Formats: sequence, structure tokens, C-alpha cells
Amino acid sequence: MQTSNETISIDHDKELDLHLTSQGVSPEKLFSHPVGLFVLFFTEMWERFSYYGMRAILVLFLISDLSKNGWGWPRPEALQLYAIYTGLVYFTPILGGLIADRFTGYRKAVIIGAFIMTLGHAAMALEGVSTNFFYVGLLLLIIGNGFFKPNISSIVGKLYPPISDKKDSAYAIFYMGINSGAFIGMLMCGYIGEKVGWHYGFGLAGVFMLFGMLQFYFGQKIFGVIGSAVDKTKAVEKADPTVEEIPKKVRSQRLWVIAILSIFTIFFWMVFEQAGGSMTIFAKDYTLRNLTGGAATTFKWVDAILTIFPLVAVTFVLFSLAGKIFKKYPATILFTLLSFAIIWVLAIWKVSREMGSVSTEVPASWFSVLNSFFIVSLAPIVSKIWETKFNPSGPVKFGFGLIFVGIGFAGLAYGGSSIPQGATSAQVSLFWLIFAYFFHTVGELCISPVGLSYVSKLAPSNLVGLMFGVFFTCTAIGNYLAGATGSLIDKISAAYSISTFFLIFTIIPIVAGLIMFAISPILRKWMHGVH
Repeated sequence: MQTSNETISIDHDKELDLHLTSQGVSPEKLFSHPVGLFVLFFTEMWERFSYYGMRAILVLFLISDLSKNGWGWPRPEALQLYAIYTGLVYFTPILGGLIADRFTGYRKAVIIGAFIMTLGHAAMALEGVSTNFFYVGLLLLIIGNGFFKPNISSIVGKLYPPISDKKDSAYAIFYMGINSGAFIGMLMCGYIGEKVGWHYGFGLAGVFMLFGMLQFYFGQKIFGVIGSAVDKTKAVEKADPTVEEIPKKVRSQRLWVIAILSIFTIFFWMVFEQAGGSMTIFAKDYTLRNLTGGAATTFKWVDAILTIFPLVAVTFVLFSLAGKIFKKYPATILFTLLSFAIIWVLAIWKVSREMGSVSTEVPASWFSVLNSFFIVSLAPIVSKIWETKFNPSGPVKFGFGLIFVGIGFAGLAYGGSSIPQGATSAQVSLFWLIFAYFFHTVGELCISPVGLSYVSKLAPSNLVGLMFGVFFTCTAIGNYLAGATGSLIDKISAAYSISTFFLIFTIIPIVAGLIMFAISPILRKWMHGVH
């Protein structure tokens, strides 16, 4: 006898197959999801490799001494540029989403964005020739991300029926791709940038952005008409039997939910994105990074495992995907295999070089990879939890996420409590950064992939790209505020203490999380059945 849960699962699978067929997409699955999800997985993985790989060394490059080939900027100025860049990177998606909704379609926008970003990374690699190349590169990355970011997320949502319960787990898997790329990018670009040369780190980011673009370009037909030219997409969506007719009141209230969730992401990203700014400075100047004896040996092995583990995991996913689509889309698989061959060579070279080194200094950029490592490790577990009975509503998940990120900063505030007022350097245990990144990651898994999923489920089909743009615009505000508030680290540390600085980022998200818990019943009502 079938249980009710089994019946519901079967119904969801039939609904998904019906939707895929209506959109001209092959219903073939990998890990119970459409194979197209994993093409998007690898495209986003290499894009995030390039973005986070560059971001990991951006502030470090700006504040490093001229003798170390940096620009020797004061810390507040470097963090202000970081604020402007990361803010604009997440502001342009509202324009890119609007252009894709009305003119280009999602797929063409993704390709345009990827190409522009490839040029941007190439320009940054030439910063040694002229400083103008550095600024041109940042501008191209900002423009390219506007086309890329909202539209690839829209395609993920379009692979599923409008309010499918499988979307949460799909975005969790997609998010694992995001963080696999971010993890490998920060590890490799950070290591090469700090240990070999900054421009080599910037250039490496561009190489894999190019691979991401090529593998998507040659595999885009796997999506049927999803994300193609606007008029063609709309014509097919009218015939999609899983698209619901939404009353005006329901449509309006669901849009309000998107707006409120988006606003609360500002508080999250303002705190979370200290990772690329004040937390990087804390790692560089206030953390014990020169290791000796057993600690050095332990770190070498941990670093080796962290380098190889995610590569093994995503290589397994790649070969699983190749077994499904190689005959139909050989170019996509071949370009992805080539990119993996290169990254494996670099990873083995890095591990061998570090194992043979006499001294052991933990790169300041190394700590930022912990977030992505925890994501890759925890995302499959969280994805399964969201598919069980323990699956709270989106607003409740947001509340938990905000509180978890606050707990992470509580650890940093406690760990930095021994640092004297106004100190510009210290030797705090690296445990506290590990503690912070763990709780930040748990919080991120409760907010970012969940937010992507709910935008996709709540937005009317003709406004999906625009709503993703709104969501990322709030992310932009949060990123800008992260850099702007992070630039106050010296001022607050001199007037009070660095512990006080981190305590501010403890209180803000916890208060926001409690407010989200309080209003969650209203938001759940306004979602009208979307869970």
C-alpha cells in the first residue's frame, strides 16, 4: 500500500514531466532533477569561480605594500571601492532581468553577460600594464554580471512548474554549484594571487569564466524553449498546463512577499559580506597565520583535503551528467572536461608545492573558502531536510538564517575581546574565524537558495526576470552597506574596540530575524498556498 507521502511524490514527478514536455525539454533526470539543472550548475560554478576568486584578492591587492606589487591603499579606501564594486555588481541585475524579460530572453542574456565578464577578467589581468585596465575590468564585470546573474537563476526556476515543491531542493543543488565554484576560485585564485602574482590570480578567474560560457552556449538547446526569444517563450508558456491563472489580489500580495523578503536580505548581506572586507582584514592583521610544528603539518593536510574534496565531488557530478547527455551535447561535456583537467593540474601543483614548503603561512584569503566548503558539505543535507516534513515556510527560514549569521559574529566579538583598543595587529586563534564561517554558512543556506526559490515560485511568469532583479538589487544594497560599514573598522576599533565592531554585526541580524519570525504568519497568508 502506498503512503500519502509517496502518492504526493509521484504526483509531483508527473507534474514535472508534464511541464518539461510542454516546454520541449527532455524529461531525462539526474539525481531526480532535470539534466538541464546540472548544465546550469556547471555554468554558474565557473562564473562564481571567477567572481569569488577575484573578490578574494581584491582588497588584499589594494592594501598590500608596493614592495609586494600591491597598490598600498589605506584600508578605509580599499573597503570603499569594495563597497562600490559589490554594490553595483548586484544592482545591474535589475536592468539585465528587465532586458531579458522584454527583449533578449534569458539564454542570450546569460551568454552576453558571460562574454562581457570574460573580457573584464582579461582586463584586470593587465593591471600591471596600466591601472586603467583594472578599472575597465571592474566596469565590465559589473555590466556582465547584470546580464548573467538574474537570468541564469530564472532558467533554473523555469525548469519546474510554477509552485513545485521540488524548487527548494533544486535551488539548493544549484547553490551547491555556486559554492563549489566559489570555493575552488577563492582557493586557487587566492593562492596564486598571494603567492605567485596578483595579475595571475585575476587572469585565472577569466580563463574559467570563458569555459563556463562555452559549455552553456553549446548545451543551451537542452532547455527546449525555456529562456529563448521572448515571443517564443510566451507562446509556449500559454500552453503549459502547469501554469496557474492568478487573481489580481493574490498576484499583488505575492509580490509584496517578494519585496519584504528582499528587504530583509539587505540586513543579511550587509553582515554576511563582511567576509570580503573587514573579515579579510581580521584574517590578515589580527589572526595567527604563521604555523609551526604539528599545527603546520595539520594545516597542510587539511588544506590538501579541502583542495581535493570538492573537486572529487563535482567531478563525480560531471561524469554522471556526461553519461546522460554526451551523445547529444558533446561540445558541452568536452569543454567542461577540459576545464576540469586544467583545475586538477593546478590543484595537484598547489598541494605538492605546499607539502614541500619549509614555512607554513596560512594565506589571508584561505579563510574565505571555509564558507563555500561548508556550503558544499551541508547543501545536500539541507536539500533533503527541505524535502521532509520539517520544512518551515520561507519567512521562518529567513528568520533562522539572520539569527545564525549573528551568532557567527558573536564568536568573532568574543574572540577579539582580548585585542587592545586601537591595535592594528594581533595574534588571535584562527578558531574564531572558522566558527564564524560555519554559522554564516548555515544562515546563508536558510536565506540565499530559499530566496531564489521563493522569487521563482511567487513571481508571475512574465515578471520572473524583473523580480530576480529586484531581489538582487536588495542584495546590492546589502553589499554596498557591507563595504561602507566595514570601512569603519579602524575608526570603531580606535574609539572602542574591534570586539565592539563585531558586536554591532551580531545585534543587527538577530533583531531582524526576530522581526521576521513575528511577521511570518502574515507573509505565509499572503503567499496563498506557496510553500
